[in-house]
Amino acid sequence: MAIKDAVLHAMIEPVVTAMGFELWGIDFQSQGRHSRLVIYIDHENGVSVDDCADISRQVSAVFDVEDPIRGEYRLEVSSPGMDRPLYTLDQFTRYRGHDVALKLRVPFEGRRKFQGLLAGVEGDEVLLQMDGEEYCFPIESIDQAHVVPRFEDPVDGQP
Repeated sequence: MAIKDAVLHAMIEPVVTAMGFELWGIDFQSQGRHSRLVIYIDHENGVSVDDCADISRQVSAVFDVEDPIRGEYRLEVSSPGMDRPLYTLDQFTRYRGHDVALKLRVPFEGRRKFQGLLAGVEGDEVLLQMDGEEYCFPIESIDQAHVVPRFEDPVDGQP
């Protein structure tokens, strides 16, 4: 986690937790005047649009005082959704057995994008099964990861 993300996480998490939600993760994309901060929240009973709006107002109030982001930015609060991003080893562990897509910070065997079955976590490495092979990726090497939703055919239950 980058220093800026760690600072934002430390400011946002107490607000989200106090409101009864889990801070799933944050994405801050600094793009000059078009910067964007996305806060992903989760709850065992789901997340409504009203929940997102409430948390957005609370986080905005904290940011108005603390001013952690210079310049203009857009704040978005969202559920992680079915194709939820994965940030932590705990999240990877929770989604063991699901298909995931990874994008690495630097190429491995000539490529940066991988998709396969999440076999689990070992130490600080994410285990991914693809094409009959198992790959181990240190969590620090993963730039982005998300669950790939499976949709089943309602007639025969097959994907």
